[in-house]
Amino acid sequence: MIRTEAPPITLTSEAPTPEAAEDTTAAPASPAKPGAPQAQELLNSLAVKGRAPKSGYERSKFGSAWSDVEHNGCDTRNDILSRDLDVSSYKQGTNGCVVLTGSLQDPYTGKYIEFQRGQGTSNAVQIDHIVALSDAWQKGAQKLSADQRLKLANDPLNLLAVDGPTNGSKSDSDAASWLPPNRDYWCPYVTAQIEVKHKYSLWVTKAEKSSMLRVLNDYC
Repeated sequence: MIRTEAPPITLTSEAPTPEAAEDTTAAPASPAKPGAPQAQELLNSLAVKGRAPKSGYERSKFGSAWSDVEHNGCDTRNDILSRDLDVSSYKQGTNGCVVLTGSLQDPYTGKYIEFQRGQGTSNAVQIDHIVALSDAWQKGAQKLSADQRLKLANDPLNLLAVDGPTNGSKSDSDAASWLPPNRDYWCPYVTAQIEVKHKYSLWVTKAEKSSMLRVLNDYC
């Protein structure tokens, strides 16, 4: 099972009006606080463009949900639950794969959540794509191969176990229109988004970059 460290990460506002064409004017840079320079360097390496049309987007364009890309016998959802939860029990006969119960210190809200697998209870904890797949689709993922999109959708760097309702409020927002309610997690959240977008050659909008720079400068 995946045992990598969870990427260190609700405030809601109107989504920004998408820019229609490429904008080569970079958001103004300001001195970064200690710990932020590397993330700011990665951010400055990303292309700044308008959001492409969402036409053609389907979840299936990123492969089957929670595929076993690690080939370890566990689907990605259970891999991330095992990584992020303090697991109390696994389903018998699954070789420590299917998480039945556990607890989560939710990074998005800071609250403590008890997880119990079952109808009506499993959704208390959801696995968030830190860079939402539809956002990725509109910012370069359309040009990725099917295999690259599958990896993006199942990459532990882009996945985090979080409070279900809070994840629902985020929907497919980017950093310009949504940040977690827990401000202590703004820095790791935005840093993870930048790392994912750099890894998969995705771009950011001007408003998104401006929001990311503000977080790096004020919260990192």
